[in-house]
Amino acid sequence: MKRIVEFMKRNYKIILLVTALSAILWSFIPNQKKEDPEKDKLLLDLLTMVLERAHYSPVAIDDAFSKKVYKKYLENIDPTKRFFIQSDIDDFSKYESSIDDMIRDKNLIFFNLTNDRLLKRMKESRDIYAEVLSKPFDFNIKENINVDYENLPYSKSKSDLKDRWRKQLKLSALSSITDKQKLEADKKKDDPKYVEKSFATIEKEVRESSLKSLNEYFDFIEKELERDDWFAIYLNSIVERFDPHTFYFSPDDKEKFDVSMSGTFQGIGARLQKKETGVEVSELISGGPAWRGKELEAGDLILKVGQGKEEPLDIAGMRLDDVVKKIKGPKGTEVRLTVKKVDGTIKVITIIRDEVETEETFAKSSIVNKDGKKYGIIYLPKFYISFENKENRDAFKDVAAEIEKLKAQNIDGLIMDLRDNGGGSLETVVKMVGLFIPEGPVVQVKAPGRDPEILPDPDKRVQYDGPLVVMINNFSASASEIFAAAIQDYKRGIIVGSKHSYGKGTVQNMVDLNNFIRGNSFGDLGALKTTIQKFYRINGGSTQREGVKSDIVFPDRFAYLDMGERDEESALPWDKIAPAKYQSININYDNIIANSKKRIAANPTFKLIDENAKWIFERKDENDFSLNLNDFNKEISVADAKIKKFKAISEYNNKYVFNSLPDETALFEKDTLLKQKRERWHEDMQKDIYIAETLNVIDDLKALTKGKSLTQKLSMN
Repeated sequence: MKRIVEFMKRNYKIILLVTALSAILWSFIPNQKKEDPEKDKLLLDLLTMVLERAHYSPVAIDDAFSKKVYKKYLENIDPTKRFFIQSDIDDFSKYESSIDDMIRDKNLIFFNLTNDRLLKRMKESRDIYAEVLSKPFDFNIKENINVDYENLPYSKSKSDLKDRWRKQLKLSALSSITDKQKLEADKKKDDPKYVEKSFATIEKEVRESSLKSLNEYFDFIEKELERDDWFAIYLNSIVERFDPHTFYFSPDDKEKFDVSMSGTFQGIGARLQKKETGVEVSELISGGPAWRGKELEAGDLILKVGQGKEEPLDIAGMRLDDVVKKIKGPKGTEVRLTVKKVDGTIKVITIIRDEVETEETFAKSSIVNKDGKKYGIIYLPKFYISFENKENRDAFKDVAAEIEKLKAQNIDGLIMDLRDNGGGSLETVVKMVGLFIPEGPVVQVKAPGRDPEILPDPDKRVQYDGPLVVMINNFSASASEIFAAAIQDYKRGIIVGSKHSYGKGTVQNMVDLNNFIRGNSFGDLGALKTTIQKFYRINGGSTQREGVKSDIVFPDRFAYLDMGERDEESALPWDKIAPAKYQSININYDNIIANSKKRIAANPTFKLIDENAKWIFERKDENDFSLNLNDFNKEISVADAKIKKFKAISEYNNKYVFNSLPDETALFEKDTLLKQKRERWHEDMQKDIYIAETLNVIDDLKALTKGKSLTQKLSMN
């Protein structure tokens, strides 16, 4: 069977780059390294060649395409419109319909113009915010701010731009001041002798804090972002016009993506962060070599990095990514860190690098008792796999192992929690569905101009044949949807959760751009993740845009928002093909679904969640805020009254007790960090009303099946 690798970056409106990165970029200055226009031209040429030849549905690179790239690119580099002014846009707009031609001609005029202007405006912005924050805000003035930046015009002049900065910083200050005033009031309530800070003191502290944060951010990005990072944003503004999941990865981003997919890397197992004083150890990864060595600690400041017996390198002023590269390395090699301990002492710590597993990536399970019955819960954050080493952990092997452990505890039913699971490996999910069915088709994949290919479970063995409920939400995507759809089509279990899943029905392939160039003198060119196929349910329907509809719909805070793949401008359309040959289980879930609907309708917490969802929907278009203290407080008090009412949702407790399995409990004595993480997970599940109702559903399913094998019913059909 042909192996297809599918990747998915969990996102809403491209959160992981377009929103998350651009949210950072609005206030920082990057460091410019020596330009290499020939490399940039080569990347443009390679990307367009691969997209036109390999993308599932290539789009015409014409004037209409150019206008969309132009709009998206400017949104990405200046989303809050507080860098560029209208005269800049007038200069840029002459190229609005010419980007397509510049792509063909490998012309960098538009990028160079916008990038140079952006850097200039960012440098000017440092003086603007410093001046604005140098004196107290006047909160008695009656004025408003509109935060609908997408539809907001650009500032007409530099003085207008300064006023925009002033209003944005004033709004931020208002929010912080009101929060601090509440904290002061709470302190006074707890201790009548406490002397509350004056408004003037709080206001000054807020401005000083804002100035410090902005300065730190500017200084950080000045050292961390390079021209290549900005050019990658430009490239992605181009490639994402083909579809939301086509994406260019710079070499560093490609490495990070591989780590996120596999959950493993070779290094010392420490998370680092850039601070004013240098590079600090923020966390040790449980089970990693640094954690095992017990010498390196969170809070240690790294001064020098040495490779084996080589002279250590002073890392002062070095980019964080470059420091990380120096510390990471092949398994079995030695790295020596010169660190400044929290107590001020200097120490050299020797660590032998090893394979490091990021535990939060992997499947985990728990057991809960309900009315004398035991139910297992497996939480799977993604369908991970190591493409470099098939001997490493993957989601299929781990879930299979968790099922065996749960079966040894004589569970009466199993809950697969795929909420927020953005997908992963197609190969892995096909095999995982096979754990629950005897054999048969799992999903269909189709490339343009070809007949659909059916990917089956060829293994007749069934690892778990008891009651099964699958939990999904709006952010369950891709491989999660394949799993849920197959279970639903076979009627092998019940799907519960949001009205529908994310709606990503496309398959991507990672293309290493270095493979196209022999004797490449430009260094690593990175990779392009591009859509090459669409997948379809075995019933013939696509999950693209539509997602998987839950059998039992739980109210959630996003219930009235139109979100997911359908909200993406460049998303491919929904369609369907002929169904595969398969036989579903002859079982009727109608009574279980009806009983759950009754419980949900009568549950006061679910009613409150639904009310909260309606309130969020009503407020989604509120973009005007008062910058007058009294008026702002009135607006906040109205919102606070609602928020206070909705606070009961977070205070919900289902009273169930969740326990780790014996093999994991045995590790807790030595691994206290793992114990803390599991305790937090169990506490979260106690506060989870969705888990509580899912337990009711699986309890009803247990009663319906009366302990009989569901897969036997499937085999007999």
